[in-house]
Amino acid sequence: MPPLQVRELALERHPETPCSAVRAVAARVSRGPRLLELRYVIEGEIARLRVPPSAAPRAAEGLWRHTCCELLVACEGRPGYREYNFSPSGEWAAYAFARYREAAPLLRQPQNPGIVVRRQPQRLELEARVSVEHAGKLALAAAAVIEEQDGTLSYWALRHPAGKPDFHHPDAFALELA
Repeated sequence: MPPLQVRELALERHPETPCSAVRAVAARVSRGPRLLELRYVIEGEIARLRVPPSAAPRAAEGLWRHTCCELLVACEGRPGYREYNFSPSGEWAAYAFARYREAAPLLRQPQNPGIVVRRQPQRLELEARVSVEHAGKLALAAAAVIEEQDGTLSYWALRHPAGKPDFHHPDAFALELA
């Protein structure tokens, strides 16, 4: 069955977080009946980035401290939201929040998102899948953290709220999928 919706998104760098190695970050989100398929594309001088080395696929903590792609998902009519981190290493993390930055228990660890990474000198692609059992409207915040070789971090998102980078802010949930 073909996806119900496909969206191509250009992520914007937070103005207070410079990044000279990256020209663009894009995301593609495809929603099927019970699945979100994601593809992130980072374009630039990939050798100037600190990209985590390949590791065994597993759940891991602290991925957002280095180059990783993120997706936050809120389901209409349900409190809270979920955050997913996808590392180019093949590791991932999932978190539940009852409301803005208030952690909630994650009832069950999601399945391996099947991260696939393709790396070229000017392009890094990451693909992943997330199960979504909610049939209603979703609000999504697509984002990426990019780490340069010198340790400088830049934050990329579909929309940034005023102030410091904050992917959890309600204004960051800028994409709605029916």
